[in-house]
Amino acid sequence: MKVSQRKQLIKYLLGDYIAANVIWFLANIYRYYNIASSLGFDDFASYQFSGKVLTGQIIIPFFWLLLYYLSGYYNSPMRKSRLLELNKTLVSVEIGVVIVFFVILVDDLPRDYHVYYQLLAILFFGQFILTYSIRALITQKLTTQIHNRIIGFNTIIIGAGEQALKLFQELNSQPKSIGYKIVGFISLKEEPCLIKDLPVERLENIEEFLQRKDVEEIIVAPDSTDEKAFFELLNSLYRFNLPIKVIAGEKNVLSRSVKMSSIYATPMVEITRDNMSEGAKNIKNIFDKIISVLALFFFSPLFAWIAWKIKKNSPGDAFYKQERLGYRGKPFTMYKFRTMKMDAEKEIPLLSDLNDDRITEFGKILRKYRLDELPQFWNVLKGEMSLVGPRPERKFFVDQIVCKAPYYYQTLSVKPGITSWGMVKYGYANTVNKMIERLQYDLIYLENRSLTIDIKILIYTIRTILTGKGM
Repeated sequence: MKVSQRKQLIKYLLGDYIAANVIWFLANIYRYYNIASSLGFDDFASYQFSGKVLTGQIIIPFFWLLLYYLSGYYNSPMRKSRLLELNKTLVSVEIGVVIVFFVILVDDLPRDYHVYYQLLAILFFGQFILTYSIRALITQKLTTQIHNRIIGFNTIIIGAGEQALKLFQELNSQPKSIGYKIVGFISLKEEPCLIKDLPVERLENIEEFLQRKDVEEIIVAPDSTDEKAFFELLNSLYRFNLPIKVIAGEKNVLSRSVKMSSIYATPMVEITRDNMSEGAKNIKNIFDKIISVLALFFFSPLFAWIAWKIKKNSPGDAFYKQERLGYRGKPFTMYKFRTMKMDAEKEIPLLSDLNDDRITEFGKILRKYRLDELPQFWNVLKGEMSLVGPRPERKFFVDQIVCKAPYYYQTLSVKPGITSWGMVKYGYANTVNKMIERLQYDLIYLENRSLTIDIKILIYTIRTILTGKGM
């Protein structure tokens, strides 16, 4: 996270913390005069500094910060929509007040049940109004600085021809900036360079250029309309882990809907944007980590037995390591229990099927019940994979897939998974063509990604494991 983002995040955290502290303090004043005054406290100070009340004053603000984190509010501190901010604050406060009431306040014994209603009103309206007011002030100040071009996000445009020049001129002519600070262009071989006033670099030098210019976003605007070349260009950009945007309507080869971000006259499509909500992504990440820790701990005896069985039945290592392409095309080492004979692949990578004589007898059992995938909980814990997501493939096969289905690169916009919609609906694929058929399920998953879909896929996967239909 960049320094400016970190500072903005701290502002929101402090604002939310102060608001939560103030409102809970006011709620305690109301509780004292309407509930606790008959419990033997001499004054409000003695009540406020009593054990449970003081503990609540310390803990409750952190509860609100945790709730706001789970809502996804803190994920993008520099890119805030004021309408979405209003909605997210309202929903978070509604949920939080209900939790606080039933966990803490319901045990209070008021003289009249109307006290409950009044206390709920203080908590809800106070928490919402103060929290949102502070947030709105912080966001408004940031938005004003962006509109006045005081703050901008370093951006490069891929392309230096007519399309790139037109985009640059439109961005600069807008009366109010929305944050794109163009710091340079990347010239492509097949188009003339029309840029005169800003640095222009060749595509082969892009990595050094991105670092030197401290780039935060990439806009792709080449003159060429060749679909294959376009997707190859996108694939080369995923590894930089930056938001990638294209001009809407120029590349209709995108096979799934993506969210639009309007830049006045030039609407943009962010192809690296995840359709899952920010809050759901946070919950998913926490769920991934918890399940992985529990699985690695409770299944450790099973891990030890499988490893012993593999080594007993076939000479060689118990675990198998293989490089796969992960989130935004970054290679990572994926772990599996070895199901084949040692050195089954010597030079050219090969896919396997049910009758592959390279698979050991015990390996067939592991594959049937998907037990060979268990070590990937370690990949999930490391943050390289998720429990649910498109299955990662080797670059050797990815290169073949994209020749026929270049939209495969869209699966790199999320973390790969131990299991996937394609795996439970289609199963293993032993040819590139079958991989492409299975890809359709992964694209459907990307379009509809949610916690509910993830849970459904996990249930299907458990059923597959229990019934032994993994091959």
